[in-house]
Amino acid sequence: ATTKVNPYSWTESAHVLWLDQPADVGYSYGQGNDSNEAMISEDAYYFLQAFFKSEEGQKYKDAPLFIVGESYGGHYAPAIAHRIWRGNKDLKEGLDKLNLKGLAVGNGLTDPEEQYKWYAEMAFKNSHNMPVIDESTYNMMKSSEPMCTKGTHQCNSGDGALNSFACQAAFAYCNMALTTPYRATGKNPYDISKDCGDNPLCYDFSHVEKFMNDEKTKKALHVDEHNPTWQTCNMMINMSFHVDWMKDFAPYVADLLNDGIPALIYAGDLDFVCNYLGNRAWSLNLDWKHKSEFQAAEEHDWNSGAGLARTSNGLTFLQVYDAGHMVPSDQPEHSLEMITQ
Repeated sequence: ATTKVNPYSWTESAHVLWLDQPADVGYSYGQGNDSNEAMISEDAYYFLQAFFKSEEGQKYKDAPLFIVGESYGGHYAPAIAHRIWRGNKDLKEGLDKLNLKGLAVGNGLTDPEEQYKWYAEMAFKNSHNMPVIDESTYNMMKSSEPMCTKGTHQCNSGDGALNSFACQAAFAYCNMALTTPYRATGKNPYDISKDCGDNPLCYDFSHVEKFMNDEKTKKALHVDEHNPTWQTCNMMINMSFHVDWMKDFAPYVADLLNDGIPALIYAGDLDFVCNYLGNRAWSLNLDWKHKSEFQAAEEHDWNSGAGLARTSNGLTFLQVYDAGHMVPSDQPEHSLEMITQ
């Protein structure tokens, strides 16, 4: 496979900065000691401060800044945007006010307590009428939900070592009960219409890895020889975040919305792992000052049959039809239109 220019890249409508974080993912390297969103958001905040002061970055300082994340970015993006918002409110000497204008999360994990309740539904009663599991598996998954909800609630009700144990226990129980039965079917957890095949990530990213590790690419991106090999997935980093997995970041989104910073929560409706049902549910459930207006807003056609949207007072939930976990890969044209709007 060769690479070609994507005419629907988000760079068509914005300057985009891709941040490989936490340390040791993508091309990034460092102490690799981040294991929660407090650390990540702190690092990202000071990175942005340095970037906007740098020779390359300062010309973008006044441009509107949108923080966008996907998947586990449902944790990262709200945490980083919230840290910027807090920094702006209480600006420390020597730091700049950042022109934060919005937040977007695509097929993200933001409010696990709400989202885990929708795995059984997505596997058995999704909008594509594609039951991936049988009815007895569905019933078994449904019966595990209360225990998962209880554990996740405990994880989110305090801090400290006991709390960290509760979070890891909830992570282990909820995933075993509610995501393992799906994985056992051999279906792709990122797209219910596809099989996983024998690739551990269910997609073949070899051409991407080849391109990213090509000397010419690295040179063009000013990646120096200290950098590790670019890899699609770092399971060690993944493991170190299990303590944070079940944490709820929806209140951060509410803080931003309440202060007039808009948020777009979008989800391709073929994804199982961060599915549209769970994302729709938490956005409807979100406690903020315009909750009742958002709940009362009509769902309407988006982009002539490309999706279904609900929007009010700065919050938008968008179901993107026929896209899996990675909306820009599956529906590039609509995804560019979405980010432009």
